[in-house]
Amino acid sequence: MEKVKVIVGLGSCGLAAGAGKVYDKLKAVHDAKILGFDLKKTSCIGMCYREPLVEVIDKSGSYLYGEVNEAKLEEILEKHIRNHEPIKEYVVKTEMFETADSSFFEGQVKIALRNCGYIDPESIEEYEAREGYKAIKSITENKLTPQDVIKTILDSGLRGRGGGGFPTGLKWKFANNNKADQKYIICNADEGDPGAFMDRSVLEGDPHSVLEGMTIGAFAIEASEGWIYCRAEYPLAIKRLNIAIEQARNRGYLGKDIFGIQGFNFDIHIKEGAGAFVCGEETALIASIEGQRGMPRKRPPFPAEAGLWRKPTNINNVETFANIPWIVNKGAAAYAAYGSERSKGTKVFALTGKIKHGGLVEVPMGVTINDIVFKLGGGITDDKKFKAVQLGGPSGGCIPEHLGHTIVDYDSVNATGAIMGSGGMVVMDETTCMVDIAKFFLNFTRKESCGKCTFCRVGTQRMLEILERITEGKGKESDIDTLQELAYQIKDSSLCGLGQTAPNPVLTTIKYFRNEYEAHIKDKKCPAKNCKPLLTYTIIPDLCTACMLCKKVCPSKAIDGEKKQPHFIRQADCIKCGACFSKCKFKAINVE
Repeated sequence: MEKVKVIVGLGSCGLAAGAGKVYDKLKAVHDAKILGFDLKKTSCIGMCYREPLVEVIDKSGSYLYGEVNEAKLEEILEKHIRNHEPIKEYVVKTEMFETADSSFFEGQVKIALRNCGYIDPESIEEYEAREGYKAIKSITENKLTPQDVIKTILDSGLRGRGGGGFPTGLKWKFANNNKADQKYIICNADEGDPGAFMDRSVLEGDPHSVLEGMTIGAFAIEASEGWIYCRAEYPLAIKRLNIAIEQARNRGYLGKDIFGIQGFNFDIHIKEGAGAFVCGEETALIASIEGQRGMPRKRPPFPAEAGLWRKPTNINNVETFANIPWIVNKGAAAYAAYGSERSKGTKVFALTGKIKHGGLVEVPMGVTINDIVFKLGGGITDDKKFKAVQLGGPSGGCIPEHLGHTIVDYDSVNATGAIMGSGGMVVMDETTCMVDIAKFFLNFTRKESCGKCTFCRVGTQRMLEILERITEGKGKESDIDTLQELAYQIKDSSLCGLGQTAPNPVLTTIKYFRNEYEAHIKDKKCPAKNCKPLLTYTIIPDLCTACMLCKKVCPSKAIDGEKKQPHFIRQADCIKCGACFSKCKFKAINVE
């Protein structure tokens, strides 16, 4: 009789939620041979909002259990693994019956994430069992030329998944056309927005797919050396990458004359970055690998002509490379069958913010924002009103609820003023102040500016000062025009993509939520009731029961009133902390 298989998700998200303790408990039971089952590890399964996740596979099927703690694990061990009785109320995914979370997986098509959550990322054998390294082997066996490979990628319609969406095959073609004694290929795994969670998850969960994608790219552009630029804050990703690289070298998949091709010498190294957002920009990344300060360089020449150490260089991000082996294996037409007219294939999104089902999803290009938010994401937390999504990372833009029908492809998203970026999607509800959101993201890009360009270095600081003034109730009616003027100057005068896109959160919030700016400036009110300096707390006498809870928690002693008497807040002494509002059980505190 085949043993039951138990698989534990041990990505960073799972480990943070306590999956390590769950695995240790299972391992103790397994090693003691109390129950007979096979135990293995995997990485992020995508359903981050249900971590820790444990999958049990028995003769009847697969059952994914969510939010597994030690108490639940005891039940699973006893009822399911010992007595073969699945616990339906704990199951979040199975083909045997519908679950409350089934919609999270409906409509997903996993290409970049095809192995994440299915294989042990530290096992090259498990990667090979799922067609791993088959693509690069087929290139050598069929004696394809670099031009043949480039044509396949061009025909697939794959566009770079890291930001601007430049056609990947065309990028490879440029690098191939520039002849040199040395060429390089680089994987950018350092993008510092919510979408970088996707990059980290692929590196943690399926590192060999990235290595194989880079090797195919190296063959196509005739490069002999590769670099993975990964921020040091991703220790698990770096650990698993090092394991995968060593395994690939031992197999002869990296090194000299690899895959039997005389003269095809290719190896990969890891460069640990210091977490600078600007190093997501390719020329700043190149400078960092070279040991210089991570600052962008003027283009032209572009990296395809003079990149790393002034040699022809190709740069793609993690998701782009993870797609490559699948495209070579299945064919360009199979990939192009997914997506919209101008954006082919699938896209991974990292869902976060005021969303019920936060995590990683991979969908065909062309689905709408509403489909992602309400079908896969399960809607807004606490069933509040959907307000907007911030798409494209800190320098992306805010797309309002009334444009929720917008399809997610490069051109449609760009038309709204946002950018696709690497796939971060921050969902906002009615309690989100859009002026405060613009301030939050601008503060991030201001801090991350390398300082090379005056408009980016000084302009973002001036914009931030204006936003701070507005959220404090000190704004002037001319501030909105000044923000827009500065924003366009920064976009037009900055050297790199960070500066050129940094004003996007401000421009899109002014475009779609100008009324909120005006309310802050003219009425000295925050419509979302979020900006503390603009809030006024008062007690509704008819609802006050004189329980005195608010008085007890007020840190500034601004509440007067005795037992059996309605209380009163002295506005001059109120510090607007909201402690009274949070503590009142009778909804007697009004906020305006």
